[in-house]
Amino acid sequence: MLVRAILADDPAQGRSARKLLTDATTIAVPLPCLCELVWILRRGAKLATADIAGAIRALVNTGNVAMNRPAVEAGLRLLEADGVIAYEGRWLGGETFMSFDRKAVALLSQQGEAAQLLS
Repeated sequence: MLVRAILADDPAQGRSARKLLTDATTIAVPLPCLCELVWILRRGAKLATADIAGAIRALVNTGNVAMNRPAVEAGLRLLEADGVIAYEGRWLGGETFMSFDRKAVALLSQQGEAAQLLS
């Protein structure tokens, strides 16, 4: 639904999704949904980083959207789905982010996070 609301690649579904977003009392957006949204917008739709960040910020600033805002802000700082995953991992007591994704490990390391590249 979020993808349709943002991309409006199917006009009828885009209208329905936007209407739901504006009419609902509360829209709960779990972190995995946001991670998938970023992945689709980046890899599938090939949107620019600034456009993706703008779409996520628009959701964050919508009054009826409930989400883990500190985790979303952490993810926006890196604009990587892995930034959100790393944040939640730390929150759950994890000490080191581990991934096969070189870029994610490099970005997290640059931010001072404990990150290890798996091979």
